[in-house]
Amino acid sequence: MAKRKSAADMFDVVIAGGGYVGLSLAVALKQGDESISCAIVDPKPMDQLHNDPRASAIAAAASRMLTQLGVWPKIEAESQPINEMIVTDSKLRDAVRPVFLTFDGEATEGEPFAHMMPNGVMMPALYKAAKKLGVKFFAPGTADTFRTHPDQVELELADGTVLKSRLLVAADGVRSKLRDLAGIRTVNWDYGQSGIVTTVKHERPHNGRAEEHFLPAGPFAILPLPGNRSSLVWTEKTSDADRLVRSDEFTFELELERRFGHHLGTLEVDGPRRAYPLGLKLARDFVNPRFALIGDAAHGIHPIAGQGLNLGFKDVAALAEVVVDARRLGQDPGGLDILERYQRWRRFDTFQMGVVTDVLNRLFSNDNDVLRAFRDFGLGLVDRMPGIKTQFIKEAAGFAGPVPKLLSGEPI
Repeated sequence: MAKRKSAADMFDVVIAGGGYVGLSLAVALKQGDESISCAIVDPKPMDQLHNDPRASAIAAAASRMLTQLGVWPKIEAESQPINEMIVTDSKLRDAVRPVFLTFDGEATEGEPFAHMMPNGVMMPALYKAAKKLGVKFFAPGTADTFRTHPDQVELELADGTVLKSRLLVAADGVRSKLRDLAGIRTVNWDYGQSGIVTTVKHERPHNGRAEEHFLPAGPFAILPLPGNRSSLVWTEKTSDADRLVRSDEFTFELELERRFGHHLGTLEVDGPRRAYPLGLKLARDFVNPRFALIGDAAHGIHPIAGQGLNLGFKDVAALAEVVVDARRLGQDPGGLDILERYQRWRRFDTFQMGVVTDVLNRLFSNDNDVLRAFRDFGLGLVDRMPGIKTQFIKEAAGFAGPVPKLLSGEPI
């Protein structure tokens, strides 16, 4: 049994998880109130952050928050604005894929509703900002267990180090160990699908257009990156996805071309291919005394709407605002009454998005001709109703519902 060794200081907030959500929460807290002491625990060394080959869709509201956090200029310089989005619905063997729904890409005039951004750019930018603000890092460091007391929580790491804080935040992913240790139950099920993620080069420019092709096995999303490159989120049955990821390069590119099409010319895979199992997992509660869930630890949803990371950024903006406001009023930021404000702000919105993505996936990931006729009629109807399309853009941009200050581009 490892010997317990306590860290020298009591922290106001300890965050378990040094990904996008954990890092951005630390930066938001320190910018909101520089006297807040904050630590991050992550099992991976922080100097490996630039090695992530994936890309993420950042909604306009999240980009406003990242601007307030001082990291957006660096990120924007290497990101690709989404200027347009089209939606098709067809069978894989169909020679023509009719476009049923189109969106222009502006949330407000001159502001794209989303950007595609390489993860290897965003993570180091957030890490540098956190270091500059004095966030303490325990990385590599693995959270092992924790104990909650009336006035503090003790997080014990695998090496025996004990960190004490007023509030422990679990940002440790969809398989959150701390969520399970806290006894917080989840609503969850497996879709029997996996998302293949990779990057491709293509001969012709995409002009900032994103495409979502609904195919019987699931959505096939083409998301523009800087240059003649696109990020793919390719949904298949899990057994087929595993087979495709393990296949040789010729077979993979042949299957890719069948789904991608020829409108952007010759294709070439330009990065590793990985498959991630897809399911729905929603925490029944987001808080306990001196404990809060954010990001994928609180909610894992289907990527069909591209909102997973943006939901995490909403959590960050809401929790940071609640904690900073409590500090300014001389209240205990780990008190359950304070954390309940965060839960009321975020839980309904998250459950609503979980239901929407679940229904969309079930409606579109099938080969039923009756359902296809019904959904195509609905898509065509929406395409002819500017008011509804505007509301969809507002939702995709992250501006629907009560919006925390950071997501509106305001400081806390």
